[in-house]
Parts: sequence; C-alpha cells; structure tokens
Amino acid sequence: MNIVLTGFMATGKTVVGKLLAEKIGFQYIGTDELIEKQTNMKISEIFAVYGEPYFRDIETEIVRKVSEFDNYVIATGGGVVLRKENMDLLEKNGIIINLTASPDKIYERAKNSNERPLLNIPDPKSEIIRLLNMREPYYKRYNFRINTDNLSVEEVVNECLKYIEKKL
Repeated sequence: MNIVLTGFMATGKTVVGKLLAEKIGFQYIGTDELIEKQTNMKISEIFAVYGEPYFRDIETEIVRKVSEFDNYVIATGGGVVLRKENMDLLEKNGIIINLTASPDKIYERAKNSNERPLLNIPDPKSEIIRLLNMREPYYKRYNFRINTDNLSVEEVVNECLKYIEKKL
C-alpha cells in the first residue's frame, strides 16, 4: 500500500510527503524528481524544449512504475490528475490524499521559483486561478482534501495520519 499526495503546485506535497514517510516508516519518492532524473533535464527545460504533452507522456510512464511500488509516500506533480490512467494506476495500491491551497497562498509560495514552467508568464496569479478552476473537478474526485493555507507541515501530516488510520 502507498500513500499518494496529489494537488496543485506549491500545496506542500514534497515537504509533507517527506515528513509523512519518515513518520510511518515508508520510503518517499516524487514523480517530478524521477522525471528529471530519467530525462536528465529540469521540468522547466522539458516544457520549454518539448512542451507539456511530451512531459505528460513521461509523467504517465513514471506513474506506471511508481504505482507498482509498495510502502511509499508518492508526491505527484500537480497535473498528474489530468490523465485518468494515472489516477487509476495510483489508486490500485494507494490511498489518495489531495492537498489544496488558495490561489494567493500558491502564488506566495511559488512566485520566486523559476522551476514552475506553467507560471513563467506575465500574469502568473491569473494562470494559477485558471489552472485551479480547470483542475478542480479532477482534484475533487478524492474524498479527502486538506487545505494547507494555515497549517504547519506537522499539522498537515497529522491530518494525513488520521485519514490513513481510518482507511486501513
């Protein structure tokens, strides 16, 4: 069984995932990090050179691999939910937890990063709102969501632990 963290960029998937894995004795893995390792390119470079469809194909390839793992906390890229195939694979052996945050909090957390290719545009805040609205039906598919706006990493992890206990 795996724990799979989904959610928009800058909602805390990586930091929460690492601490959660430590607390429950699981390994941690991030799909974006695996993509960068496999391609030997940063996500932003993949988007710039090959475009988003190419990135999404690699992402699905990585999801196929990690969905076969066991006893992992898997932090997914923000758009992994866009392909039903990805989520079907992850759900087979995973408890899905969706982390959310407000557009303002996401912008605040992500604004100083050049590693967010979807935000390297003149009006990133509007793009955050547009993408959140477009992805909301995909994120809403999961019953358990945690808004990370006003919670510490520890508090988010504790909420995850409570949910995982109920599911096991």
